[in-house]
Amino acid sequence: MSLAVIALILFVSIFLLVLYGYPVAFTLGGLSLLYAFCFLDINVLTLLPNRVMGVMDNAVLLAVPLFVFMGIMLEKSGLAERMLNSMASLFGSVRGGMAVSVVVVGALLAASTGIVGATVITMGLISLPPMLRRGYPPALATGVIAASGTLGQIIPPSVVLVLLGSVLQVSVGGLFRAALYPSLLLVGAYIVYILVLGVLQPSKFPPADKELIWNRALMVSVLQSLFLPLLLIVAVLGSILAGVASPTEAAGVGAAGAVLLTWMQGRLSWLVTREVCRDTTHLTSMVFMILLGATTFSLVFRELGGDRFLVSLIERSDLPEYQFLALVMVVVFVAGFFIDFIEIVFIIVPVVTPVFVAYGTDLIWLGILLGINLQTSFLSPPFGFALFYLKGVAPPEVTTGHLYRGIVPFLIIQVLLLIVVVFFPHWLGIV
Repeated sequence: MSLAVIALILFVSIFLLVLYGYPVAFTLGGLSLLYAFCFLDINVLTLLPNRVMGVMDNAVLLAVPLFVFMGIMLEKSGLAERMLNSMASLFGSVRGGMAVSVVVVGALLAASTGIVGATVITMGLISLPPMLRRGYPPALATGVIAASGTLGQIIPPSVVLVLLGSVLQVSVGGLFRAALYPSLLLVGAYIVYILVLGVLQPSKFPPADKELIWNRALMVSVLQSLFLPLLLIVAVLGSILAGVASPTEAAGVGAAGAVLLTWMQGRLSWLVTREVCRDTTHLTSMVFMILLGATTFSLVFRELGGDRFLVSLIERSDLPEYQFLALVMVVVFVAGFFIDFIEIVFIIVPVVTPVFVAYGTDLIWLGILLGINLQTSFLSPPFGFALFYLKGVAPPEVTTGHLYRGIVPFLIIQVLLLIVVVFFPHWLGIV
């Protein structure tokens, strides 16, 4: 049996063990080391410390804990609740106005935090009960909240894009710039779907506020609730897009700004700070343990010749670039039913990247496609994490069936956006 075939068996073995429920980080690193001991010269592992130090010295990855800190701190600030109340008042008597408000606030939180779990839980707690009280069907309400809460996967600054930039070895700032128009198009598509459905099925979309009174007090309330998060977005994302700051530097500004905003809301305390630091350490440690395991897997897979074998296999099969891209997108989409986006980024993406490099594929474009596709991993039944998060904070009358039915239209919208990005990237300023 050739080493290249053994490399593919290693990949399949890791994928199956992860599906079975074994810890991702230890499965990636442990099984890779086991295969290295059995099939490679032991001296190959002397390269591993340099690889690990290369990861730890990567300044771009410092943005991960800073963005995580920013997101969790903003969750504690209470800004989301103020924004939702103001936006619901602003849309007034529009059919589906409350649902549109949830999408807009979800997009603003995504651009401010990029932390999907925190956004879904926050939006579920503050918006699901009032939506149900106003008469929204449970499936529709949960679908809107889950879809809006996962916008942090693709709207920059996004932890997913930071990790993809590291794996694909492309500019994170370039990924942020390229993701801007597709993410705005996705938000717009959600809003158009809600408004059109509100016209076609008005009984399912009660007005946000039947007696909206436009006055100075309302406008001041809206501006106050939107000004601070928009200021933070401009400070973080604007500095990156303008080339003033690197993603890591902008993440530091965002983390400091999140602390300041929480203090201005009167929510900053020693207890809150300790909880935020603890949660940040937990999430960051998980990401970096997986990253170190993925580094070990990447080294062993390449030393076994797995990447060269895949490239030669594709070349011999005469598979066109777009057919291979379609195959990868389907694999990522299906994998999202069962495993988290972090595992997909560190298991599947490094394996297929050399093939795309051989094709001459624009890796920024590929990163955006993967980012949009990975967003489905949080939404896709039966194991979408956003659905689990939302079910955990939903009232007892909201069933899992409601969650599954409600998310289907938004999954269809995402697939349509993916098709647009595949065939019309120039329209969206990606390439």
